[in-house]
Order: sequence, then structure tokens, then C-alpha cells
Amino acid sequence: MHELLTPREMGEADRLAIAAGPYDGYALMRNAGVSIVGALLERFPDAGRIAVLCGPGNNGGDGYVAAKLLSETGLAVACFRNHAPRENSAAFLAAADYEGPVHSLEDFAASEFDLIIDAFYGAGLARSIEGIERSIIDAVNAANVPVVSVDLPSGISGASGATLGAAFKAILTVTFFRKKPGHVLQPGRDRCGEILVTDIGIGERVLDAIAPQCFENTPHLWHQAFPTLSADIHKYRRGHAVIFSGGLTATGATRLSARAAARIGAGAVTVLSPPDALLVHAAHLTSIMLRRTEAVADAVNFIRERKVFSAVLGPGFGDFARIRELVPALLDKCETGEAFKGLVLDADALTAFEDDPDQLFRAAGETDANALVLTPHEGEFHRLFGTIGADQALSKLEKARHASKRANAIIIYKGPDTVIAAPDGRAAINTNATPLLATAGSGDVLAGMVSGMLAQRMPTFEAAAAAVWLHADAAKRFGPGLIAEDLPEMLPEVLADLGLG
Repeated sequence: MHELLTPREMGEADRLAIAAGPYDGYALMRNAGVSIVGALLERFPDAGRIAVLCGPGNNGGDGYVAAKLLSETGLAVACFRNHAPRENSAAFLAAADYEGPVHSLEDFAASEFDLIIDAFYGAGLARSIEGIERSIIDAVNAANVPVVSVDLPSGISGASGATLGAAFKAILTVTFFRKKPGHVLQPGRDRCGEILVTDIGIGERVLDAIAPQCFENTPHLWHQAFPTLSADIHKYRRGHAVIFSGGLTATGATRLSARAAARIGAGAVTVLSPPDALLVHAAHLTSIMLRRTEAVADAVNFIRERKVFSAVLGPGFGDFARIRELVPALLDKCETGEAFKGLVLDADALTAFEDDPDQLFRAAGETDANALVLTPHEGEFHRLFGTIGADQALSKLEKARHASKRANAIIIYKGPDTVIAAPDGRAAINTNATPLLATAGSGDVLAGMVSGMLAQRMPTFEAAAAAVWLHADAAKRFGPGLIAEDLPEMLPEVLADLGLG
């Protein structure tokens, strides 16, 4: 269940399910109410006084169904609303079936209740919440009364995760069939609390017609594409990755990337180093090879002659002018040879193009260009994709997709809700991030991991998505005290537990 459906796609899923039967819209609504009540009774058995805040649409209808079922169990339930549902709608039928008293929102006081069911608005909300509804949301959040939200906390956009005026902070969110982007993009994710996805009778076949292109980044998304080892494998068939080194005073980032590429499974890893950094690297490297490289031609010739599969450029590199010479050559299949599969640009390699990003985008857009992965954090993204990054109308998901098409590259738009986007429209939103990754060198490790999987011929989008998830899982396993050097050393345990490699 890793597909993420936009509000429009979820509406289409409802329509297709109703057309196919056996449930009509009101039956689906009753099933949703049963799911809400089941989750509530299991988690809050001692809640005696329950308020149900009902909006005028289907979300409110789910609330009326839940209120009726809870009343039938003997619990003290009170419904509140500002507007009645539209006549003859499914929500209208649910309100009529409830039969209990419905109070004005003016009469609601959060302190009078042990639990609140938020059924104001669902994922399709597209306007800012104002007036009395906003006042109630603010008051409930301040009172710290537990909130169970229906579909999505009211005030959160299902498409973007953005707060529209004000939003409940739920302890539990009960949604239906599939999550929406707003459940996993910030700040929506923090507002949801526990997210429970329930089955209300929508068949899986509707996904064939909808063909969703956005996914929650879990191992199910890329597990089948992960490299496996055959009995007759040798190190160069496992894939050769190179990591470009900067000068004498900035070599650590290079070794972090190289170590990560090796630990994730690349059969051979070589650091391409300028002369002044050779001795520093030699003092630290054992299984990772070292090659003196000065001119662009030296690097390209090594990649072509040694059948290198992937490369990382940027961590600790420093020389922006040389980066701008290297990148077009590394993206040119005629220069690198057919074995080369992809280039990962991180850190300085992104900054080098911020004054002229079109130079990078033109090289990546050439016919038969090598695959390109860009790994910007928030600041780097805004500097490289100025107009896209500044567009407040776009969600982080939409920005990543636009940037991917603009750059003809896989984009890893980093953050607590990292988005991985491909030029063909596919996107994955990562949900296992940890603040432990806010440590120097963490991004260098991620870049090396992506390159290590590209070296093993893993498809580029899947390699990027896998690296992001595995990177976060390694950090969570290590726990407090994590530094970047610890991340590669956790990878064997992560891979073993997943049955990978």
C-alpha cells in the first residue's frame, strides 16, 4: 500500500468503486464510520465524553456515522456543526440517520470533552480555514484534548501537506484506502499523529485505471530492483565506482562517500585524487583504491578504460571551475564509454552551477547523456532552481517534479520529508527520516550510497529511493551519538535484516 493518491485521484477511486459496486457512496461512508469507531474504541476505551465536529461534506458524513455508532454503545456523544450537508448527498443521509441532537459550533467548548473527532474537512480542502472553525481548531490545540481526525487533520492540504489557515494536531488520523501526499509531506505529517489506513470496500483494481505516480518510499517500492549476487560474480562485475576528491584540506567528505559506495555493495571503489591529497588518502584507505588525477582527460580516460560504472562529484571538491569542465565530459556517453551508468552531483558540484544552471541542464539534456542524480538540500535547491523553488503555489512534491524535468535528472530534494523525483513523473516521499541525520558528512554518505547502487546497475530512480531509505534506517539503528562515519558501518546490518545483497 505504498501508492499515494492525490485528492483528485482519491475522488476518482471513490467514483470507480461506486460504479463497480457493490457499495454506493453512502455504504462506503458507513464503512468509513465503522473504521473510525473501531480504531477509537481500541485506542481510547476510557473516553466518556466525545465531541464530533462535522463539516458540510463527506468528511462530516463520516462523522455523523461515527456519532451514531458511538451513541449506540452507550457513550456520551455530542455533534457540532456550522452548516448542514447538501440535501440528498451521502452526508445528508448520514446526518438524518444519526437522529441525535446537533449543536451549533458556537456552543462547543473543548474542556467539556475527553476526546474530539475532527470531521470538519478531509484531504480535498483547498481554501484557508477561517472564522469560528479556525477559532475552535486553535482552542482545541491549546487545550491539549486528544483529537482523532477523519481522513486528514482539518486544515491540512491533502495535495501538499501545507497548513491552510489553521489545522488540528491529531493524536490519530484514520484515512481510507490509501494515504495522500498531505499525510507524508511536512507539516502535514507532524499534524497527523498515528496514521491508520483502513479498508472501506474500495477494490485494488481502481489503481489500474488511476495509475498513480507518487509513492511512499518503502522497501516494497525498490526491493525487487535491488542488486543480488550470483555465484560467478567478481568485483568488477559487481560494479566499479569512482569518487572525486578535492584538495588537501577537504578530503574527509570524499572518503565518506567512498566508504558508503563500498559498503552498499560496489565491487570496487577508486578515489580520484589531485597530487596534494594523495598522501592523506593513502594514510586512511585500505580496500578503497587511489588514483592520481589532475586533468579532466585523466579522469575521463580512467573511467572509460577501467569500465567505471558510476561517479560522485562534489563532496569537499572546492574547485568550481574544474567541476564545470568535468560535468559535461562525465555526462557525455562518447567520452565515458558505454559501461558508465550515472553521475551523482552533491554539495560543491551543485553550488558550482548556481550562477548558470542552464549549463548543467543542457549537458544532462543531450541525447544519450549519462544518467544524472542531483542531491540538493533546501538552500541548494533554491539556488539551483530559483523560480521553481520560489513558487509558493507549488508543494515540495511538485517542485521536485518540475526540477527533475527541468534538469533531466533524478532529484533527491532532501529534508525531513525528502522527495525523490524522476523526469517521467514518478516520485517517492520518504517517511523514515530522523533528526540524527543532521550531522556533518551525512549527505556525503548518501551520495556515495547512490553511486554504489548505480555501479551495481540498479535503475536510477530506484537506486536513489533505496539509498534515501537505507540511509535513514542506518541512522535510526545507530541512535544518539551518530556521526557520519557510523552510517556506512551500519549498512551490513540494515541490508541483512531486509534480506538484500
